[in-house]
Amino acid sequence: MEAMGMMKNKAQASNAALAAWTAIGTVAQVAMVVTGHFSEAVRNNVFAVGGMLISLIAGGLYARSAAGSKGAAAGGGALVGGLCALIGIIVSVVLGDTEPMILAIGTLSSAVTGLIGGLVFYVAAHRRA
Repeated sequence: MEAMGMMKNKAQASNAALAAWTAIGTVAQVAMVVTGHFSEAVRNNVFAVGGMLISLIAGGLYARSAAGSKGAAAGGGALVGGLCALIGIIVSVVLGDTEPMILAIGTLSSAVTGLIGGLVFYVAAHRRA
């Protein structure tokens, strides 16, 4: 029974970290989108790379803080990266700064970069010197 309790606590911690890093990534994505709404330079030069970078970092920080395995790091990183990007892209579409088709393309590319970030940060955190 004690093992079940430990597994439940670990899952709850992972879910809390997933929610926290998704929220933090979303704040960063929305801040970038709102800045881009008022700055053509940001909109034209930062949205794609900046959005994926935010997803990579948010996914990586989730994995470093809560993932218990490489698979969890990859899956959680993809989820965090994709969700925060999706919300940011929705805001950008509503503001009229991004075409609706970017919802699919941008979310998928950000989920992939979140996955990569999750794996890289997980491996870096678990590397023994």
